[in-house]
Amino acid sequence: MKYLALAFYRFVTLDNPHLEIKKHKDFFKNKELTGRIYISTGGINAQMSGTQEAIKAYLEWIRADVRFADQYFNIQPCDEQVFPKMTVKYRRQLAALDEEVDVQNNTGTHVSPAKWREMLETEGDKIVIDVRNDYEWEIGHFEGAQLPAHSCFRDFRSYADDLKGKIDTKKTKVMMYCTGGIRCELYSALLKKRGFEEVYQLQGGIIRYGQEEGTKHWKGKLFVFDDRLAVPIDGKENEAISQCHNCAALSDTYYNCANMDCNTLFRCCPDCLPLFKGCCTPKCAEAPRTRPFIRRGNKPFRKKHLY
Repeated sequence: MKYLALAFYRFVTLDNPHLEIKKHKDFFKNKELTGRIYISTGGINAQMSGTQEAIKAYLEWIRADVRFADQYFNIQPCDEQVFPKMTVKYRRQLAALDEEVDVQNNTGTHVSPAKWREMLETEGDKIVIDVRNDYEWEIGHFEGAQLPAHSCFRDFRSYADDLKGKIDTKKTKVMMYCTGGIRCELYSALLKKRGFEEVYQLQGGIIRYGQEEGTKHWKGKLFVFDDRLAVPIDGKENEAISQCHNCAALSDTYYNCANMDCNTLFRCCPDCLPLFKGCCTPKCAEAPRTRPFIRRGNKPFRKKHLY
């Protein structure tokens, strides 16, 4: 493959995050890299794509910083750039939990994909929690996982409070997973703060699990926050487990409604998509402010100059 998609996070104290932003922007000049990078006083959360040469150059550059010398990166092959441009910006929270937690000293136990599979296959007092938004797990998740119906990460705080009254916080193993691992770092720390003792998190997230263990105990595809939107976790096509928004046929392809005043993320099959000109409903298809319908796979719509 000509291009690579890269994702990583690091919780590390950055006294001057705006200086780190400038250093990244300077490095990215004249390089074939696109992405979305958030930097705060608490660390970095990065997703990007680029040519193999550009990604290799970034890896060498960031690992030259002693703070990232041992950094693990999730890397996947892709056919093209999966972001429209490179964005590097300051964000107060790397993931919006809206609660202070100790990610440096009090998170769950990290388990490798192989150990995770072993734990899934072992009988015992345990629950598995999908720590992602509902539109993510609807197209793919681990078998038997708890699937909280939340559309944003901060809502998981109430789920933790409710869980305290349902399980033994000292004995029940709480296993959690997310796309790449960052939400598990925060959520495992929140559970530990709430008094849960047996907390485990999938190291490297679903991305790493798919690369090392394939689809064992996994159903569907993985939602990703880039132009691809949905990808198989092992690089092979997986059977869809979710349905088209309009006709209920099996479909795991997401689109943003072409009505700019709606922009709803919805799933649609190839047959229904042209019927409503890329919109989620017939009403939206007749709206005055609709983007031109172009069959562009499942890429999000772009501003006119990016077509």
